[in-house]
Amino acid sequence: MPKSIRAAVCAGHGAAPVIETLLLDDPLPDEMIITVKAAAICHTDLGISEWSDSPRVFGHEGAGIVLQTGSAIEKFQVGDRVAATFGFCGQCRNCKDAHPAYCFDNINLNIEGQRARPALSRPDGEIIGGAFFQQSTFASHALVTERNAIAIPETLDFVTAAPLGCGIQTGAGAIINNFSATAGRPLLVIGCGAVGLSAIMAAKIIGCAPIIASDIHSHRTALATQYGADMIVDSADIEFAAKIIAATNGGVSYALDTAGSQQTFETAMACLHPGGNLGILTIPGAFEDSVPHPGGLPFMTTTMTGIIEGDSVPDQFIPWLIEQHQQGRLPYDELITTFPFEDIANAFDAQRSGAAIKPVLTF
Repeated sequence: MPKSIRAAVCAGHGAAPVIETLLLDDPLPDEMIITVKAAAICHTDLGISEWSDSPRVFGHEGAGIVLQTGSAIEKFQVGDRVAATFGFCGQCRNCKDAHPAYCFDNINLNIEGQRARPALSRPDGEIIGGAFFQQSTFASHALVTERNAIAIPETLDFVTAAPLGCGIQTGAGAIINNFSATAGRPLLVIGCGAVGLSAIMAAKIIGCAPIIASDIHSHRTALATQYGADMIVDSADIEFAAKIIAATNGGVSYALDTAGSQQTFETAMACLHPGGNLGILTIPGAFEDSVPHPGGLPFMTTTMTGIIEGDSVPDQFIPWLIEQHQQGRLPYDELITTFPFEDIANAFDAQRSGAAIKPVLTF
C-alpha cells in the first residue's frame, strides 16, 4: 500500500520547491524504502528543475535508514544505514565492465527517473515525477535500488554521508578515475565549488604538482589554497593561460572545468600541454546564446573527457572516500551548510547564489 510522505515538489520552469503530502509507491523487488535523514543539494537539481515543465521531486544525494525492502533484496536489511548515489542498470556493457556511471540507460534512469511504474503521486491520483537518480530524496522517505545504495559506517553521520552520492565522488573521481592522475603532474581546476574543491583534495592525496585553481569568488580560492592548491590565477587575468604555461614549464597535464562556460572551456584547453586531458562536467556554453566550436591544433593534440560521477564504482569508491575523510585527508565536511528540510527554498537560493558551497537538508 502506498506510503504517505512529505516531499518538496518543484512545479517546473525553475519554480521554488514546495513541501506537500504525497504517496510513495511500494518497493519493486530490487528496491527499498529509506527514511531520509539528510539530502545534499547539487547544481544538477537546480538545473533540471529549470528545464522541467512538469512537477517533480528532485534530490540525488540522500542518506538514511532502510525502512522496507523489496522481495529480491539481498545486501541490505531493515535498519541499515545507507547513502544513495546514481542509478544504473547493472546489465549493459559498461556496467559489467566497471563503468556504471556511463550506463547505457544513464539518462533514462537518472535525469528522466525511469521506473516500471510511477513512484510518486498526489492523494488525488495526479502523478508527480519521481525516481530522480533512482531516489528523489528531497522527501521524508524515498525509493532506492539495491544497486545505488551504499552501506555507511556508524561512525559517519548522515549529513556528512549525503554529499558522497554525487558531488564529492564526481570531483575526487575525476582525478582518481577519469584522469588516473599521477604524482608530479600539474593540474588546473576552474571553479572551486564542492566538485572543484573535492578534486583539489584528491589531487593533494595523489601528489599532483603544482595544483592550480581559479574561481570568480575570492573566498573560494582561499579555500582552494587551504585544501591543497599551490597557485591561484585570477579568472579575469588576460594572461591566464600564459601564466599557467610558464608556471608549469609547458602546460598542465589535467584541466578540470567545473564552470561550464564557453570561455572557461577554451581557457582550460589553452592551458594543456600536448597530450593533456580536459575534463568537462557539462556541454560547454550550454546556458549561453552562442556556442562556437573550438578548432585548431590544441583541440587536436589533447584529450577531452566527459566527467560523469567521476567514473565511480560506488560500492568500491565511496568506501575509499569515507576512509580518506576519516583519516583527515578529504575534509569535504567543512564545505557543508545545513538547512532544515522545511527551509529547502532558501537552501536552493544559497546553492544558486554560491552563498553555500554544499547545502545539506536535515530531517
